[in-house]
Amino acid sequence: MPAPPPAADRAVVLLRRLGADAIAHPGGTLLQHLVRVRALLVLWDARPALQLAGLCHAAYGTEAFTPAVLGLARRAELALVIGTEAEALVHLYAVCDRMATYPTLTHPSGRYVERFTGRTRSLSLQQRRDLAELTAANELDIARADPGFRIRQGPHLMALLLRLRPLLSPAAWHTADALLTGRRSTDPAGPASPAA
Repeated sequence: MPAPPPAADRAVVLLRRLGADAIAHPGGTLLQHLVRVRALLVLWDARPALQLAGLCHAAYGTEAFTPAVLGLARRAELALVIGTEAEALVHLYAVCDRMATYPTLTHPSGRYVERFTGRTRSLSLQQRRDLAELTAANELDIARADPGFRIRQGPHLMALLLRLRPLLSPAAWHTADALLTGRRSTDPAGPASPAA
């Protein structure tokens, strides 16, 4: 009996079935964007759960991109395809109130705020790193796919990623620096280590 397809392949089938390949997004369709975000995370050597979360990060919609191919009431369906850890990251990303969360994300005492409920909680260092890395992959893919976005939002995006830099992998930071400044980052140490 042949082995079942990998989780990423199953996720693409699900996303296509839910219509992600028919929703417009900078650089093509939502599905194309999701595949590119996962590819960036693979390139950055992100752990498998984060790669899968990148592939599905907009399944529930986000604060900045409201079309949802899967409602929050169907979380178990996505978890069956990509696993509970990856699905929890998708949920974390989807319900994040960015304006309230991102300014203090690098601080262990920073608060994560859910945009629908206003509920606040603390995140582990791993969760904060995952949220920062997923944010970088998403925004950098849009900046790469849409030069107009890069021109309009590049300075704001660079300011955000500079703030998140202590949580970003060296590879994510180097990609951000090269794409948004046009120079090759030469910082051999990569990002500063966050406080635990």
